[in-house]
Amino acid sequence: MLAAAGFGSRREIETWITAGRVTVRGQVAKLGDRATPEDEVLLDGKLIKFAATTSQARVILYNKPVGELVTRSDPEGRATVFDKLPKLSPGRWVAIGRLDLNSAGLMLFTDSGELANQLMHPRHEIEREYEVRVQGGLNGEAQRQLLAGVALEDGPAKFLRLAPIEGRKESGINRWYRVVLAEGRNREVRRMVEAAGARVSRLIRVRFGPVVLPGHLAPGRWEEVDASKMSTLIDATKG
Repeated sequence: MLAAAGFGSRREIETWITAGRVTVRGQVAKLGDRATPEDEVLLDGKLIKFAATTSQARVILYNKPVGELVTRSDPEGRATVFDKLPKLSPGRWVAIGRLDLNSAGLMLFTDSGELANQLMHPRHEIEREYEVRVQGGLNGEAQRQLLAGVALEDGPAKFLRLAPIEGRKESGINRWYRVVLAEGRNREVRRMVEAAGARVSRLIRVRFGPVVLPGHLAPGRWEEVDASKMSTLIDATKG
């Protein structure tokens, strides 16, 4: 229920239950306990209001600028991706994947923690596409390594596709490439390129599954994912 209402992913909420942060009908909840939307459910002592009827999950896309963190709050007061998103009541937006501080481009958010969990699960192999600027470029051997697979500390990784971007304005020895992955590990693209002996100087995500970053959407702006794209997104979790 909490995940469906957008309070977090199932795994995240399980840690809250284990820590005793959730109560149901006046009792501290345990993993496996059952509840209904009519029950009194408290999170950190605050009453949770569930929607009276179940509606289809919402997804919005956001053009993340460089310099924003994917976190709800930052002790140093830096900008976060959540600062510019529309307010939700009840519930809150859940990020579908992450981009690091120095990366930009497409991010998806949903009010359904369950949908977020499904879209991020590795078994669905949902493609992520990036435009990547590499210092000095990638020679033929580096490109072959990245397509065949490189060893990372958290396991092997490879690009499904890798190709130079023709016509993109170059800057000195930097070269642009379009790369596609079927997973979303932490800083994976940057670490893969480093494993092949090069360094990423700029990274922009331009696609997540069937959703493409619109050319008209300025950095720091968001828009709702339309019904047709929602349908294909949900279909991607059924494979």
